[in-house]
Order: sequence, then C-alpha cells, then structure tokens
Amino acid sequence: MGGSFPAGGFGGGNPGDGIWQVMEQLRSTFEKRAGSRVGRGDVRAAVLALLAEQPMHGYQIIREVEDRSGGSWKPSAGSVYPTLQLLSDEGLIAAEEANGRKIYALTEAGRAEADAAGASAPWGATGSTDAPGFGALPKAGVELAQAAAQVGRTGTPEQVQQAVTVLVEARRRLYSILAQD
Repeated sequence: MGGSFPAGGFGGGNPGDGIWQVMEQLRSTFEKRAGSRVGRGDVRAAVLALLAEQPMHGYQIIREVEDRSGGSWKPSAGSVYPTLQLLSDEGLIAAEEANGRKIYALTEAGRAEADAAGASAPWGATGSTDAPGFGALPKAGVELAQAAAQVGRTGTPEQVQQAVTVLVEARRRLYSILAQD
C-alpha cells in the first residue's frame, strides 16, 4: 500500500482534510484483500446449501449468509433472486406462497445436486484466507479510521493529540500480535 496516500499527508490546514480519501483507499484495499466480492457460483452454492437445511424465502437466505460469514459476505437481492429464478427454471427448487412470501424448497433434483456439491460452505471461503473472522478485520479498520477522522474534524488540539497516542499504541499492539508465537 506504500505510496498510495495523498502527497503531503492528509491535507492542508484542517487535520480532517483528505482523511475521507485515505479512508476510501483503506476500505478499498481491505475489501480487495478480504475478498468481499464473491462469484456467482458461490451464491448458487449458498442457496443450495441453505435450502438443503430448510425451506426459506429470499431475505432469509441473505440474512443467513451474512450471519454465517460473520458479516463478511452479504449477497445482494440482485444476486440472490435471479439465482433463485435460475434454480427454479432448472427444476432444482420450487416456490410456494406462504404469508405473502415465496418460500423456496429443494426438489428431488435439487437435493441430489446439493448432496453432490458436498458440505463445503461457500460463506466460509469468501476471503483470501480461511482464518475465522477475517471479514471482521477490514470492518474494524474502516470503523477505526472513521473515528479518527471524526476526532480530526471536530476535536480540540488536545483531543487530536490523545487520538494520535491511541492510534500509535494500537499500531504497536497489532504488530505485537504478529510477533507472538
């Protein structure tokens, strides 16, 4: 990431100037490393895996994937509903109206495909690493950067200095985690 920050630091007179640009760069870099985007095949695999457990409606599927991925993957309705339609067209799922919602369930052919796909959970493999909670790190980093920007914009000079001290200590502690065996 070296050299990716604006020339001259975070900006001119106000300590908060330019921090939003830097935060956007950090978020973008974290998302690339964390693999926040997943392939279309992963949405299909997730839908099949969840419907193998129980019938669900579309937004239940979205929430379940988000919960099971620890928040690192939340498929959009624009990816889940077309996948449901495709699976329905293929005869792998069937929809039934209940309480004003379409509830999707696997057909026999869908159950066979889900079984053939195995037990690999696509929400466990959304990032570039299999480490648990990996998706939480970028989110925490972005939230920390947002808090630092807020202090920079609205804090007194003393508060800004306190925030700098906290951030320097946080950086040291993060590196000490890597130094542990």
